[in-house]
Amino acid sequence: MREVEVVGVRVEMPTNQPLVLLRELEGSRYLPIWIGAVEASAIAYAQQGTETTRPLTHELMQHLVLALGDELEEVRITGVSDGIFFAELAFASGVKVEARPSDSIALALRAGARIVCAEDVLDEAGIASTTEEDEEIEKFREFLDDVTPEDFQE
Repeated sequence: MREVEVVGVRVEMPTNQPLVLLRELEGSRYLPIWIGAVEASAIAYAQQGTETTRPLTHELMQHLVLALGDELEEVRITGVSDGIFFAELAFASGVKVEARPSDSIALALRAGARIVCAEDVLDEAGIASTTEEDEEIEKFREFLDDVTPEDFQE
């Protein structure tokens, strides 16, 4: 497993499909995962530290985990098949729960849990960085400075 970080979310044009972009911490590969608009908003809120008046779904999940005396230790992106990614939540108690990567990432950001990805997933779906792609990633980071969670609302 390789540790990854969330670069951010964006809406890909012209399809208007949101994606989350992950980057391996010790390497040069990026992993784009297509996600839903609700999950894109949840990830953007978490990255920006946006406070809500009432808990959103992923905040509620984090509150439940803590109230039950457990802690999310790690999110694992475990597989990919026909463009569909698979993940699991690994808790301090030893419990593992299958989940969608988008929900898992949104929860990990709220819990401060690390995110790891199976090497074979990065081999199959990862994109190696080049100088041109690094410039594109920098533009993406600049875009993230101006994006708001409301940008992902339909």
